[in-house]
Amino acid sequence: MARDNKQIEAFRAAALKCPLPSSIDLVGERWAFLIVRGALNGLQHFEEFQGCLGIARNILSDRLAKLVAGGVLCRAADPRDRRKVIYSLTAKGEALLPVVLALRQWGLEWGHGSNDRVAADIRDAKPIARIAVHAHDGRELKLDELMWLDPDGNGYRLPDRIKPADTTVSDAA
Repeated sequence: MARDNKQIEAFRAAALKCPLPSSIDLVGERWAFLIVRGALNGLQHFEEFQGCLGIARNILSDRLAKLVAGGVLCRAADPRDRRKVIYSLTAKGEALLPVVLALRQWGLEWGHGSNDRVAADIRDAKPIARIAVHAHDGRELKLDELMWLDPDGNGYRLPDRIKPADTTVSDAA
């Protein structure tokens, strides 16, 4: 069964307007993402970021400036010591919390690190639920249950995935 070229073309057209590339340019680089993670965990001073992340000063300075320019962080004088600067998350930066948590959960689930700490609800001290994609009515959705709608409300489904005959193929070259 041939793949539907109309679906592939619809994806190509949508990809040109997709916010992912510019979002990744801003926060997708390793150090930028780890700085956001640090800020979400309360780091605010240059020295705190440098000490906790082990990042070179010039790289840290560059990434902080990029995150400030991108509206993810705000740079201001420390009210307790005007000689120091604090970096704090903006609303745009705080909105990255589900992204950071989802990637962390993915890494733990798929063996990309381990950690004995879990994010928990401060009210109940219970671990948070796994981040997932939900329908308007709360149902958890999987990839094959999604479709895309264009601005006119026209929908298209994802192309059927081609399943390999042998799933034991090695990625090794």
